[in-house]
Amino acid sequence: MITVRHITKIDELGPIIFDQTLEKDLHRFRSGSLYKGLNNEKWELTTSLYRNCGAKKNELESIILRSFTKYASFEDPLLKNSVWRQLIIGQHHGLPTRMLDWTYSPLIGLHFATSVEPEKLGIRNAVLWKIDADELNAKLPDKYRRVLAQDRAHMFTVEMLQRCTGSLTEYDLDMQDHAMVLMEPPSIDQRIINQYANFAIIPREIERPDGTRTIEQYLNDNTENTVKYIIDKSLIWRIRDMLDQMNVNERITYPGLDGLSQWLKRHYYVTSG
Repeated sequence: MITVRHITKIDELGPIIFDQTLEKDLHRFRSGSLYKGLNNEKWELTTSLYRNCGAKKNELESIILRSFTKYASFEDPLLKNSVWRQLIIGQHHGLPTRMLDWTYSPLIGLHFATSVEPEKLGIRNAVLWKIDADELNAKLPDKYRRVLAQDRAHMFTVEMLQRCTGSLTEYDLDMQDHAMVLMEPPSIDQRIINQYANFAIIPREIERPDGTRTIEQYLNDNTENTVKYIIDKSLIWRIRDMLDQMNVNERITYPGLDGLSQWLKRHYYVTSG
């Protein structure tokens, strides 16, 4: 089930940021959690494919990927060899896909939870989602868990997933409505590296176009460690300023002049208060 926790004091962020456990074989502290920040409490966990195509998402997905590959293979010839690479590169560049973005960093998650036009900051509550990668991996079919074990990994790469299946149809049959793969994308540019990005590949039966099953319902029915942190709107500017001091901002998450300009716009925004 999903645990809902309300964050009303800045000190309550400490346990989230420092949520690590000691791995005895390594004698190091590690975390198996992934995070996703949304700047509106009312927004649901949905894929861009569903938001864009609604009830027609399943019939349009293959057409979108085929067209993307046809036109984008000029820049990336490897797209023709892997549907997983098509999904990752497409998602990274704004294509509607079944991928859901996550990050390994709670600070990056908080950045996106408090990332909005400066005049809208603090108007509404934000959300930080936390999922447990190991808990989700335990629900994978045997052949997928074997690949993770063989590579001593917590998340799939394109090459690892290709060893399990190269087909979305087979993937959906394998996962049905009880499992999903978490994938670490290749470091194709500095943005993916800086955002510590990961993706969940959402099967058709977990996000149904008729609305009878959602990603949040799946997490509520199938996990015990998922947490939805609701961040009170009164804390948003305080968190935003804290993240800026930690150098977690648009300048880092979107390297280049666009990110720099977004950061400077907000950094020098004059509030009415």
